[in-house]
Amino acid sequence: MRTTLLRKAALTAAGLAFTGGAIAGPVTAAHAAPDALGRTTAAVQTERKPGGERELNVRYEAQPNFYYCGPAAARNALSVQGKNIDVHAMAKEMRTTEAGTDSVNDITPVMNKHTGKDIYRSVEISSSKADDKQTDRLRADIVRTVDDGRAVVANIAGTATDTDGTTHSFEGGHYISVVGYTDEGRTVTIADSADPNQASYKMDVEDLADWIATRGYIH
Repeated sequence: MRTTLLRKAALTAAGLAFTGGAIAGPVTAAHAAPDALGRTTAAVQTERKPGGERELNVRYEAQPNFYYCGPAAARNALSVQGKNIDVHAMAKEMRTTEAGTDSVNDITPVMNKHTGKDIYRSVEISSSKADDKQTDRLRADIVRTVDDGRAVVANIAGTATDTDGTTHSFEGGHYISVVGYTDEGRTVTIADSADPNQASYKMDVEDLADWIATRGYIH
């Protein structure tokens, strides 16, 4: 059955498994013990550079369970604006259940509420594979959004490989934050709430577009 933007995006337990080790690159995660709510936080250090690359400062927090990827991705995305919103409160606003968060359309109004502006909007990539036009639009949207000091939230599904050759598999669906780019947006930096050991990695934007295909993103 064809997956659409509105299909539920629960992160399955199997999807929590990653291959590979630590991620090399400008974004690093410092581990911390779980807090009273069982959440794991880590300070993700980034740097901003002019021109063809830019990365935002993320106050990273791992998702506390397998189905909170949507609220966690939104929370991490909003942290680049200095906002520290409780992930459980965000989950309630998004009507997240153990089946996950239905779609990016449930996240967009929550993002706008917490930014105080109606600036976030959702984009669907309904085809099974992104074409050149869709990929170019995603790249432009990421560059524009990051340059504006905001992060992108993407709903992905399936398996993709990052620039270090590590595969990331979420057959049941997942949400991630895109917090930076290099080479004019041809390579992007992802903050992933699923595993604090792989809190950040880089990916070619073409691979990200195909990962989003059948679903959508918020910018």
